[in-house]
Amino acid sequence: MIHLYKPEDYKTVLEAALLVAGEPMPLSELKKLFDQEFDDETWRTLLDDLRRDWANRGVELVQLATGWRFQTRPEYQGFLDRLRNERPPRYSRAAMETLAIIAYRQPVSRGDIEDIRGVAVSSNVLKTLEARGWVDIVGHRDAPGRPALYATTKKFLDDLGLRSLSELPPLTEIERVMDLAEQANEADQTITPEEQPAETAEQD
Repeated sequence: MIHLYKPEDYKTVLEAALLVAGEPMPLSELKKLFDQEFDDETWRTLLDDLRRDWANRGVELVQLATGWRFQTRPEYQGFLDRLRNERPPRYSRAAMETLAIIAYRQPVSRGDIEDIRGVAVSSNVLKTLEARGWVDIVGHRDAPGRPALYATTKKFLDDLGLRSLSELPPLTEIERVMDLAEQANEADQTITPEEQPAETAEQD
């Protein structure tokens, strides 16, 4: 094992750990790399310096909701998409609108979503968003039937490249949110629900 003496040495270890990590690494995990204990300001300095080291490359170091990771800069992602053997799945308009409503109005029930959209929400939409890891049930409303309340997850923020909900675009740019979600590069399946008017749709 090499000995670490200079800030550059610590940055090199951080760089190696982040480059091979499959998921964003929280600071609590990064701290396990060294025997020495650093205060939060020192960690911030090391990570900010490392981020500047990669400032003019095709990959950037970013801080997300669940930690730090290296990722392709958005302007270069289109080129890398050409290397994929399969086209990334696309989500239906219904799914994107449902996701946007949850993101901006959370926590919300299925009934809340239907009231806003004016059409019934297929169970497949919510189940697939849950399976994707973007939304989760965070509680139940104190009302008849105790309907489930949905909210977005930290994985949703990670996939959109955000640290917190405060970084979401203004509600007037809701189209941008849906575009961001459609472009998230780890989708597991395509959502193709059928919609019916809320007042006539059969509830699941």
